[in-house]
Amino acid sequence: MGFIRSSFSFIAGTVCGIYIAQNYNVPNIKKLAESTFSTAKQVEEKYRKPKPNSRDES
Repeated sequence: MGFIRSSFSFIAGTVCGIYIAQNYNVPNIKKLAESTFSTAKQVEEKYRKPKPNSRDES
């Protein structure tokens, strides 16, 4: 009885998540995260400070 009581919220959340994923247009989180990371990387490279000159050039 304790196992069912302790895992009820997990099971209910899983069932609700499956229902929502099948019946509504839910965005693909993995693709969204990858595109956001790619954009952030491009912005970081564009505005990065230039590297200081090495001592060999002096």
